[in-house]
Amino acid sequence: MTRPDFFLLEAVRHRRPLIHCISNLVSANDCANLALAVGASPIMAQAPEEMEAVAAVSAAAVLNTGTPEEEKFGACLLRGQAAQKLGQPVVLDPVGVGASPWRLERVEELLKNFTPSLLRVNPGEARALLHLESQSQGVDSPAALDSVQQGNLTLRLSRELKTAVLISGSEDFISNGTVLWKVSGGSSLMTQVTGTGCMLSVLCGVFAAVEPDILTAAVTAAAFWKSCSRRVEALAPCQGPGSFRTALLDAAGTLTAADCAGMAFVELLF
Repeated sequence: MTRPDFFLLEAVRHRRPLIHCISNLVSANDCANLALAVGASPIMAQAPEEMEAVAAVSAAAVLNTGTPEEEKFGACLLRGQAAQKLGQPVVLDPVGVGASPWRLERVEELLKNFTPSLLRVNPGEARALLHLESQSQGVDSPAALDSVQQGNLTLRLSRELKTAVLISGSEDFISNGTVLWKVSGGSSLMTQVTGTGCMLSVLCGVFAAVEPDILTAAVTAAAFWKSCSRRVEALAPCQGPGSFRTALLDAAGTLTAADCAGMAFVELLF
């Protein structure tokens, strides 16, 4: 049965998988440093001309469409198709997909041409992909959903796109269309640091590189990220979002499997 497996941290630190990230300009540095902190090796490459070569040496891909341009979408398309041919895990993070019709059209074009192993979105992005009123504000999702609504949204998106979905927020929901997991805990300060969702997507890619079951990888990533934020709040009270951001990386680099036990609340809903 799928459950968080924090011993994946040991596998990552032992194997140092190469994680290819097509990144968001806003969060690229934090994403690279987070991958390094947990023991992976990031490569931040997005030139279409090198997608095939980078795919051949990578263990997983994380495709983030934030701060988009046409060339980036072209690179994501080539990389997603390469991953599919190689049987390689690929995480798609369609940042701000509801911010403009152009973004939505381009992300939907990606989804027509390859199926990601995991789609990591916030509630507003999920609603945009389902052509519901997204309630997004740029790349953010300010309108909160209750647990039942967010769980149903996760199931619906997973079933419609026929892939695993992680909808993140104060509570994270993960589904493959059949089962539904909820991960709660963490710190409210996460909403004051830009890019924490992008960073969660990278964690999903890191764990997927050493764990073939994508649900296990996603549930573990969600629980680990909430454990990091809880550790920061509990052991190193911060003065504000700047010190919190730095302390998150410290927590990611120092937490062990034993430390994580009981720091996030994970529930199989069905």
